Amino acid sequence: MYIFSFEKLEVWIEAKNFSKTIYAITSKFPETEKFGLISQLRRASISIASNMAEGSARKSFKDKAHFTSMAFSSAVEVLNQFILSFELTFVTETDYLHLRNQ
Repeated sequence: MYIFSFEKLEVWIEAKNFSKTIYAITSKFPETEKFGLISQLRRASISIASNMAEGSARKSFKDKAHFTSMAFSSAVEVLNQFILSFELTFVTETDYLHLRNQ
């Protein structure tokens, strides 16, 4: 099986694992957040790894940099939503601090 270049990137592997952590944590959120914070957090976290993968396939440095910038923006979006989730007491302080460190 062919291994694409992005699959070898440590940052992509970490972003993929980060998304799995987000899925695990948001599975404990209230059902009322199914179409709110749960959906937003999951989509934004997936966007981090997806933008890295897509950027790795671009030919120009400018395109690669653009997708790296988009991945970073998605990470900041996740942080914003996770801060709110913590303040709404949807996550524990332990999970909050762990995710911030990731």
